[in-house]
Amino acid sequence: MAEPRGELDERIISKDQHTKEIDLVNRDPKHINEDVVKVDFEDVIAEPVGTYSFDGVWKTSYTTFTVSKYWCYRLLSAVLGVPLAVIWGFLFALISFCHIWAVVPCIKSYLIEIQCVSRIYSLCIHTFCDPLFEALSRICSNIRVAVRKEI
Repeated sequence: MAEPRGELDERIISKDQHTKEIDLVNRDPKHINEDVVKVDFEDVIAEPVGTYSFDGVWKTSYTTFTVSKYWCYRLLSAVLGVPLAVIWGFLFALISFCHIWAVVPCIKSYLIEIQCVSRIYSLCIHTFCDPLFEALSRICSNIRVAVRKEI
């Protein structure tokens, strides 16, 4: 028996999500870390006019800052990147699991139950309160208020 075309396409797409090639050039395509990690030497260390250090010190400081930031990041990501990826993967899998198997069913169950209660509540209001308020409105409908200004 042949599968419908849409179901086959859906299986291919879901397989491609896990086996697709990743972009090694643009590693932040959604720009989620754009404002956080753009810290350059000039953003941290700046010498105002009149208080300059020696040119060699300034150049060496710039190079030291840039290279140490680069290599410390690479070393930390090499040592901690994979374990943290496992932890984050587990956490988001846990969140997805709880949402799919607990949160959404609880909300759906609540909505079904509240719909039943809503019908009973509406019936009670229309049965008991509507006649009472209609009678009160007829009693109060003949009240007239006149404002007179006395001199």
